Amino acid sequence: MKDLVGKKAPDFKLMNDEGKETSLADYKGKMVLLYFYPKDMTPGCTTEACTLRDRMNDLKALNVVVLGVSADSVESHKKFKAKERLNFPLLSDPDRKVLEAYSVWREKSMYGRLFMGIVRESFLIDKNGIVVKHYNKVKPAEHAQEVIDDVKAL
Repeated sequence: MKDLVGKKAPDFKLMNDEGKETSLADYKGKMVLLYFYPKDMTPGCTTEACTLRDRMNDLKALNVVVLGVSADSVESHKKFKAKERLNFPLLSDPDRKVLEAYSVWREKSMYGRLFMGIVRESFLIDKNGIVVKHYNKVKPAEHAQEVIDDVKAL
């Protein structure tokens, strides 16, 4: 697993939940919370997304844009976003190119079974495209506040 902190964030082009191509470069000049999550409409992922949704005004006031990424389809993202009234883009990475660029597609274990999957991690990227923080132990209910505190401390 490579450490990206202090390095230029890998750019990408992915389809968002509206079927529009989105790239990291689209957000130059803003801070970006790029958060990776395993699966739309699962308990932990819903908690994390809704907590970020509920703190969006605080994040926007700090000039932070939130982008969620998983391997789910654009259609799945559209349903998840509508159901939970999410107020930020969800990006679809079915080929796992971005997941691999950020080293979040890894071997996981559940009930003693090993499998490949997305680990719940996030990256805070500054307005110049440099990764300033890597969150590798994300607690879904606490993540938004943790990001807000870190941005204020920068």
